[in-house]
Amino acid sequence: MNLPNKLSLLRVLLIPVMVLMMYLPGIPFVILSTAVFGAAAFTDYLDGHIARRDNLVTDFGKFIDPVADKLLNLSAMIMLIHCGVMPAWAVILILARELAVDGLRMVAVGQGRVIAAGPLGKIKTASQMVVIIFMMLICRLVPAIPALSFLQLPVDIIRWAGIAWIAVITAWSGIDYFVRNFDCIRNAK
Repeated sequence: MNLPNKLSLLRVLLIPVMVLMMYLPGIPFVILSTAVFGAAAFTDYLDGHIARRDNLVTDFGKFIDPVADKLLNLSAMIMLIHCGVMPAWAVILILARELAVDGLRMVAVGQGRVIAAGPLGKIKTASQMVVIIFMMLICRLVPAIPALSFLQLPVDIIRWAGIAWIAVITAWSGIDYFVRNFDCIRNAK
């Protein structure tokens, strides 16, 4: 197994660590869980960069990389629902898109094709990761530190703008994915 694929698997292995830390109370665990998520998110950039640079792109990598991203982001978002920071409707929209795209990928595999993530899918994933980091850290720290209460309104505005952005880019990238790969559906038996 090459290094990029190992980094994708590391991303999956960091998920339970992040989830556990998000359950634990206290500001240190807010910071640590965000750091673990950030490190895991960085492996997404790193594995793609190394795979392209060293010509290590594999079919397994095309499969595991987006799966690891989805598991990481959705796990964090579900925990943010638990923390009262992320609305469930946004996570349901994102989950619906991911399941639909995975269904299309399965149809493509049945036709002997592996479909890698497109540019909008990469923007979607990166956007989600940035918004998640903001929500994991800032949206959880500001209410926990009374001296920062004056920041609550701007933080809420930025949080809702971030939620709106990831909802839009998620829907847009899902539609784009189906449009670009419509031949898979047309050729399905």
